[in-house]
Order: sequence, then structure tokens, then C-alpha cells
Amino acid sequence: MTTRINWKAALSLAGTITKWLAVALLLPLVVAIYYGDPILPFVITMGISLFIGSIFERLDPDPHMSLRDSFLMLVLAWVIVACIGAIPYLIALAGTPSTLVHPINALFESVSGFTTTGATVIGDLSADHYTPSILLWRQFTQWLGGMGIVVLALAIIPELSPGGARLLDAEAPGPRIKKLTPRIAETARFFWLVYLGITFLEVFILYGLHIIGLAPNMDFYNALCHGFTTLASGGFSPAVRSVETFSAAVQWVIIPFMIASGTNFALFYHFLKGDRRIFLKDSEFKYYLILMGIIGIVFAILFLNSNFSNSAFQQSTLLTTVRHALFQTVSVITTTGYVSFDFTTLGMPTQYLLLFCMFVGGSIGSTSCSIKILRWIVILKSFRKTLFSLIHPDAVLPLRFNDNVYDESEIKKIHTFTLLFLFIFVMSTIFVILDATRVGISLSLLEAMGAVAATLGNFGPSFGSSGPMGNYLMFPWTSKLYMSLLMIAGRLEIFPLIVLLTRAFWKS
Repeated sequence: MTTRINWKAALSLAGTITKWLAVALLLPLVVAIYYGDPILPFVITMGISLFIGSIFERLDPDPHMSLRDSFLMLVLAWVIVACIGAIPYLIALAGTPSTLVHPINALFESVSGFTTTGATVIGDLSADHYTPSILLWRQFTQWLGGMGIVVLALAIIPELSPGGARLLDAEAPGPRIKKLTPRIAETARFFWLVYLGITFLEVFILYGLHIIGLAPNMDFYNALCHGFTTLASGGFSPAVRSVETFSAAVQWVIIPFMIASGTNFALFYHFLKGDRRIFLKDSEFKYYLILMGIIGIVFAILFLNSNFSNSAFQQSTLLTTVRHALFQTVSVITTTGYVSFDFTTLGMPTQYLLLFCMFVGGSIGSTSCSIKILRWIVILKSFRKTLFSLIHPDAVLPLRFNDNVYDESEIKKIHTFTLLFLFIFVMSTIFVILDATRVGISLSLLEAMGAVAATLGNFGPSFGSSGPMGNYLMFPWTSKLYMSLLMIAGRLEIFPLIVLLTRAFWKS
């Protein structure tokens, strides 16, 4: 048996992506100059990015890779970019009491950013040492990771085009983004142009609310920061108490943009090409809206029930209840991670409902993570098909959904992914509890399950100390490192990372 992986080609293309990360650092650099913040954190990181990227790029100039090489390149690119993304924190905050001076914490924050998770280890976001440029970098990492750094690379780096289809398949395994144009680079470019356009539409509207007096503290900086993290389904906010800090008008505006983040971006392509009824015809999108509506109603009922026992919400109007219920439901299902209030103050039934929502996810081809609506629908339909086959063993019943027929191999992949996701969730929960006990930290089952579900499903806020107004600082460094791995696994939909751990991957 001989090793057949072309690791040089994989590392070379990962180096090309790393080199281009220096361009992304120009934005926080400009912001640092504007606000008079130190520029060295970004200048030094740009130099490191160019240096490391150039060295790796020289290993193998051949851009052609096998599917296995693509898996390796994908994981390497995400890990390297996340590591470099932590450098500005380490440099800018050196000598301050910030929690991000610890390398593991800085890495956790960077991984959480690029994977659009939104989990944080920052103890006091309002502290003076978090400059506008550093916070903008924190927000911008989520925007870069939202549509996928490899999809972005395909859109702007010609060297990746020959293996583009494989890379796109590797970054979105299972029910995947379809090739919408003759060239895969054009497809990637379209996704990013739509992503960019909707992002700045949100920025324009949010800042417009500030101008007309409906959002006094939503200045252009805050509008830009929230624009970066809404469509990315990221959830980072420069405000200490997330979106709760801003007016009700801001929260109402953000809701439809969170819904857009969980929508298959291919629908936007068909809509812009003239198919104005595409959203009405797409079954997954209809199920997506119906599920959010049902869960939103249940959440509102539980919220109203909590009002009678929670003095903080006893004065809530019906409209306020509907806003909070809808906002939190959409935020959790789309794995955005914004919060309009501290949901850990509600009763346990409501918190377990939110835990359930962390396993739902948005549509295939969206920026949201977790298991996704389409997989759950296919699983339910396959259950019905199996029961029907028991009664009518000779019947041939193809599984159809959204005008697609799913063969047995596709159904098996969906079942495998879902079972693997749930298995990792259970085993990781056990690990987190044991690791916390090892250092004398007492975690409730809900806190442990929430932390794992929120990192593996890329939602962010959990329950208890790591809730929406808390952070993950209390966890041992081993758990934070492990949860960083969970965030990458969840963002890449598990398979690309898991296959690297198998012997068959490395042998012919």
C-alpha cells in the first residue's frame, strides 16, 4: 500500500488562498488609520500572510487535484486562515488584560469568526482596549467565511479554476450547490456578488434608520458591522448585548436578512434571471418558512407563559412578544446567533426548544450551518418510503423532492451525515462534561449540550455561563481547542474533516 495523496499540491493551493488573505486585511487597516488605531497588528499580519502563502504556493505549481487532494486542501486552507486570523488579536492586545492575549483564546475567536459561529471568549467587550479596527476585523472574518473562503477563492483566483468543481463539492458535500453557469468560477462569482449586494442593502437600510431617527445608536460603523455578520449567519456584534442594544426597528429590519442568509442562494440566481415565482415554487424554501412560523408561534406561547413568572417581561406587549419570538426563532434556525434579549432568563421548556432549533439549520446552498432543512425532509420521506415498502414489498416508490429524484446512494449519504452529526454531538457532550470536571468546573447537562450544539452547529450562544450575554471563557483550554475543531467540522459539514482521519484516505 502506498500513499497517493498529493499533499504538496493541496498545501500549494492553500498557500494561494493564504496569500490573498492579505488583501482582506486592507479593510481593517483603513479603519485603523481612520480611527487612529495602531496599524502594526494588520501590517504585520499582512506580511506573515504573504510570506507563508508564498512559501506554500511554491511547493507545487500544478493546480490539478484529485477529490482526496481537494479535501486535504480545504481543511488546510481553513486551519491556516483561522490561525493567521488570530494574529491581529495577539499583537493588538498584547500587554492588556484582554482574554485574547492567550493564543488558544485568540484562535478560538478567529475560528468562531471564519466559521460564522459567533461563540466568543471575550470577557468584557466594552473594555477600552478593543479598538474599532479590531472589532471590525472580528466582524469581517465572519463575512469572509460566510459564503466560504474557497468559494471566494474560486471567484477571484484563476489558478483554482481547473479543480474548481471538486473544491466546490468538497466545501459543500452532500446535497450540494449546483453549477449554475458553464464555468464554476462564474458560479462562485455570482454567489459572492449577490452576497455583497444584499449585505450592503442591509447596511444602507440600517444606516437609513439612524438618519431618520429610528435607530439613534446605529451609526455607519455599527451598520457596516452588522451587515457583515447578518447575511453570513455569523452573529458577532460590536455591542455588548448584541442586537438587544438597538431599537425595535433595527430588529425588525434584521429579521428578513437573517431569513435571506438561510435561503438557497441559487434561488436568487433564478430570480434575477427572470423567474419571479422561483421562491413560491421551491418546496424547500416553503418548508423553511412554514417551520420557522410554527416554531415562532410555539416560542411566542412559551414566552407569554414566562412573562407571568419573569418580572423582566411582565410589561411586554403582544407586538414585543411576537418580535422577540420571531427574531430568536429565525436567529437560531439560520444559526445566525444574534439575540434580542437574554433567552436564558426564560423557562426550561423555551431553552430546550432553542436547543432543538440548533439542529434544524437553513437551506442547502445558504450560509447557515447545522443539519439543514432538506436533509430532514429527505429523512422523513425515506422513513415513509420504508414503511410503505413493508406493506407493499413489490412496489417501486422513488423518493422525490423539489423535482429531484434521490437515489439510494444519496439517501444513504444524508442518513450517514445526520447520524454522524448526532453521534459527534453525543460524544462531544460527554467529553466536555468530563473535561470540565477534570478542572473542577460543574456543568449542567443543558450547558454542555448547548455548548456542543452551538459550536458544532455554528450557532454561537449557548446556555448558562456561555449564554447570549456570557462567553466560553470558563471552559478549559482543551475544551476550547476541541470546540474550535467542532466549529471547523460543522462549517465544512463534517465529511471533509472526518475523512482525513480514516486510513483509507491516506492509502490507495
